[in-house]
Amino acid sequence: MAIDLSNLYQKQAELDKRIAENHHITYETTRERRILALLVEFGEFANATRCFKYWSNKSSEPQDIVLDEYVDGLHFFLSLGIDIKVNKKQYNYTKHADNLTKQILEVYRLAAIFYKNQDEKSYIKAFQAFINIVPLLKVRWTTIEKAYYKKLGENYNRQNNNY
Repeated sequence: MAIDLSNLYQKQAELDKRIAENHHITYETTRERRILALLVEFGEFANATRCFKYWSNKSSEPQDIVLDEYVDGLHFFLSLGIDIKVNKKQYNYTKHADNLTKQILEVYRLAAIFYKNQDEKSYIKAFQAFINIVPLLKVRWTTIEKAYYKKLGENYNRQNNNY
């Protein structure tokens, strides 16, 4: 199944424009901060899944919280793709790790390479690894899109309220 991200890239560009106007910033002046924000938000996602917490018997946060954290990362991946003018807008699920911890580590590894190179090739590899998390969450892409649009609305509300 092809995942077409064209609409999400468009919606993210519109939000990014609004944020840029509100905060007098550009993609160029915030790229490093966007990369760091991606890594921090992705860490919050990992924390919500609790997949690495071998010392705890507590289960993951409720699915809506996990998805909310995942789409925070999606926002920053899309924003970075717009920033570096990535052309690829369609993805398919490809081979992924056999568990969430390994896949999360793979995203971090590839995101570090993207930070070093800041090019389309390394972005696509990192983003593909991020997309490949979805089957491990046992949800459909449409569920991710719904969570993205919900968070998009929250982000607009924050911009409207001097966040």
